[in-house]
Amino acid sequence: MRILGIDPGYAILGYGIVDYENNHYKAENYGAVTTDKDMEMSLRLKHLYEQVSNLIDLYKPDGAAVEELFFNKNAKTAILVAQARGAVITACVNKGIPVFEYTPLQIKQALVGYGRADKKQIQYMVKLILHLDEVPKPDDTADALAVAICHGNSGSAAPMFKV
Repeated sequence: MRILGIDPGYAILGYGIVDYENNHYKAENYGAVTTDKDMEMSLRLKHLYEQVSNLIDLYKPDGAAVEELFFNKNAKTAILVAQARGAVITACVNKGIPVFEYTPLQIKQALVGYGRADKKQIQYMVKLILHLDEVPKPDDTADALAVAICHGNSGSAAPMFKV
């Protein structure tokens, strides 16, 4: 199974392409899509949509695992991140890719076994599980790979959006 993991953001969107077969994970590719802070939001969303669509065309994942929005005190930031999630989800659905959603708590439990794990613990487990030489940077990239691993560990999770 090939999984596209996404850590949504409008300035930095982390992604990871992970192959999962016979209880083994392999990172096919990972990185980040960035947008310039001076771009209009509509153009930022278009760029995110196009880049995720390109990743889907290139890697042909079987499904996409997207981190659920974690609402913080800054409502404006939360709304902008939600818009970025919408662009990502729309790209996946338009390409026929089922979308699965995971909370930060679910991701932490899937990787570390503890829902209050810190970022360093998650990053270490991503490096260990994927047999990487170093922790992927930026942090958004490691988070995207963690979401993909979480999905692989989830077994028969139902998609958030069916295509």
